[in-house]
Amino acid sequence: MNRSDNDTWDLASSVGATATMVAAARAAASRRADPIISDTFAEPLVRAAGVELFARLASGELEYADIGSAWMPDYFGARAKFFDAFFPAAFSAGIRQAVIVGSGLDSRAYRLEWAPETVVYEIDQPEVLAFKNVTLGRLGADPKTEVRPVEIDLRQDWPAALRAAGFNPAEPTAWLAEGLMIGYLPGHTQDRMLEQITALSAPGSRLAADYPRNDSASMGSLILRTAEDWRRRGYAVDFGTLTYAHGPDNVQSSLQARGWQTVSYHLTDLLTAAEVPVGDMDTGPGGQGALHYLTATRR
Repeated sequence: MNRSDNDTWDLASSVGATATMVAAARAAASRRADPIISDTFAEPLVRAAGVELFARLASGELEYADIGSAWMPDYFGARAKFFDAFFPAAFSAGIRQAVIVGSGLDSRAYRLEWAPETVVYEIDQPEVLAFKNVTLGRLGADPKTEVRPVEIDLRQDWPAALRAAGFNPAEPTAWLAEGLMIGYLPGHTQDRMLEQITALSAPGSRLAADYPRNDSASMGSLILRTAEDWRRRGYAVDFGTLTYAHGPDNVQSSLQARGWQTVSYHLTDLLTAAEVPVGDMDTGPGGQGALHYLTATRR
């Protein structure tokens, strides 16, 4: 079934299952002998989501190499490390307000060191945030800074919900949109989201995101291709149709036109910074290199 403006999902199907898939890869990257990142919350979150394949991968009962995807922990571990580093840089510039857009199973509020008096807003669907908060609460986990959930679909009026949660647009903000602007939103919704983020961003605000290269295949098609390989090996996951047919305009150009100064990165930059070998990854536009990464500062 194709994506539509009113479709729904959970953490075991469609777009929600990709959040669980990425968390499982973070768990695997965290339990290596030389861990790329340290995300001790990824495994219990994945187990609670109820997708057996991802639970086995997160725990190490099944290795990614066993299903032909040895690249996944390295890839998503390096990506997580890149975005982890975004926040300390923002804090050093005096920012004390952060928004994680489409937060999914992100546990940064619980595992990163935050500057004093920082407030983190997490925006996602009510069911996703409730699941994460209940699961982490059962673990006895406490966030390392103040966290305010903003329970709303990004296709709705999330800026009003963000303000209602206490967000102050007069203060500079650190925005994170990890794994979001790759076709999971309709093109018009994503363009409007960039406009809304800009309107809510005081000078000095910062943003980090990933987005498709102009010459790349659809990221959704790449995930579905991987899922088909898993299915042939006896492991099926319900991803459905992940991305919208009409993609957004170039994210970097759109931000620049709205007054953001941007710095772009390629997958090889992330791997080098994380000291992760390319291995069997395809860093070209037809493979894992299908995305660009950027940081931006509001002028």
